[in-house]
Amino acid sequence: MSTKNKINDEVIIPENVKVEVDGSLIKVKGPSGENEKRLGHQRIYLAKEGNKIIISSKRQSRNEKKLIRTFKAHITNLINGTINPYIYKLKICSGHFPMNVFLSNNKLIIKNFFAEKIPRVANILPKTEVKINGDEITIEGVDKEAVGQTASNIEQACRITNRDRRVFMDGIYIISKTK
Repeated sequence: MSTKNKINDEVIIPENVKVEVDGSLIKVKGPSGENEKRLGHQRIYLAKEGNKIIISSKRQSRNEKKLIRTFKAHITNLINGTINPYIYKLKICSGHFPMNVFLSNNKLIIKNFFAEKIPRVANILPKTEVKINGDEITIEGVDKEAVGQTASNIEQACRITNRDRRVFMDGIYIISKTK
């Protein structure tokens, strides 16, 4: 195969991280935990050579370039999460009615939201750790997608409709995303 029509990109693996590439499955182990993700496409190839992960394609079209950059971003997020976990912080804002927020079996339960009788429930994804400290919720984990989706689930559980959002600002909102 000629290298003239082939495009490559690479991700450098840090010293304290171990990476295994098995076809389309990538397993990453680092000081904060381990992560794995299946990245598969029929025209994109993954290989580990030394301390680098090579992402390549035989074709040089715009779609393959986009896919290679997407794969590189996913692999970088996997590696960064195992070095420093991702942390999202959410703020509980209750101006009209005091909300009760607590954890129960991988679910966050919100009671007395706008004096509703039925509690609202937000799913907590695996690989995330949720802590409630007063009016602040902290979500921590090595998988960026799981942490972000859990924060979104909590924020969407308190979504209001048929009310003026300028007046009724009660809810749980993301206030910071740190790494």
